[in-house]
Amino acid sequence: MANSVVANPDFWRHEWPETDFRKTSIKNWIEILSGGPPKDGIPALSDPQFIRVSDEEKIMASEPVITLEILGAAPRAYPIRYLTWHEIVNDTVGGVPIAVTFCPLCNSAVTFDRRVMGQVLHFGVSGKLRNSDMIMYDRETQSWWQQAIGLGIVGEMTDVKLTALPTWMESWEQFKSRNSNGLVMAEPAFSRTYGSNPYVNYDSSLRPFMYNGDMPPHGVPALARVVRVGKKAWPLKRLAETGKIDEAGVVIIWESGQSSALDAEAIGRGKDVGTIRVQDLYGQNLPHDVMFAFAYHAFWPDGEWMLGP
Repeated sequence: MANSVVANPDFWRHEWPETDFRKTSIKNWIEILSGGPPKDGIPALSDPQFIRVSDEEKIMASEPVITLEILGAAPRAYPIRYLTWHEIVNDTVGGVPIAVTFCPLCNSAVTFDRRVMGQVLHFGVSGKLRNSDMIMYDRETQSWWQQAIGLGIVGEMTDVKLTALPTWMESWEQFKSRNSNGLVMAEPAFSRTYGSNPYVNYDSSLRPFMYNGDMPPHGVPALARVVRVGKKAWPLKRLAETGKIDEAGVVIIWESGQSSALDAEAIGRGKDVGTIRVQDLYGQNLPHDVMFAFAYHAFWPDGEWMLGP
């Protein structure tokens, strides 16, 4: 389990000799905790292999995948059954270098463009947490990045913002039904119990893991899912009740059929949390995240809660 080591720059310099700790946006170093595994103890993946949708036989129908559609390339599915154990996939699709990321403790799944300031970065898992959210690092500058917000927080890349791409989580069956000729990431060559959930019943917990910040306002449960678009957040419960919301220039559609990755021991048997699609008024997909309410409040304390009438 995680080790709540209180952080300070001197402590981390020994482990990270190539990181420039003189440059940082962190004001209170006690926010940085060790999640347990050391640097690269959770091995990020690079240049994964893919197989045709028709050749995949292990993934259960309701298991979540992260869907990426880039013009000129076959649609790709990145199964959460793999990302739960690796958290970052460095890939290149349609000539675009990307990082597909998933933080189980925040349920945050965001895909970023890896091109930053004239170079292509390769991301790894630092083993550190802030507000229970994964801190990534890049191998080129050894800078630290906050996964949920895509922002450099320590080192040369401090205050540099990654560009988020419009990907979404949906069930394997939903991806297959639209993309019979699509691709799905093949099982990595690691010894892991892929398809199992090491965080059984986590999204039914009253409090998040290794989080000491304020709880969400308005009586929203800490581990309730919210749909974050920019600085606004819509409770998933509200979407599930209405099926569709059209407000603030955003159209959000909810559809049943996707299992929670953080409920049952077998991911594909988790409770149905549904699938969200987020588009603008012209039908274009928008970058967004379906994350836990506590994480949204931690990183957007002045964000706007879209609670409805």
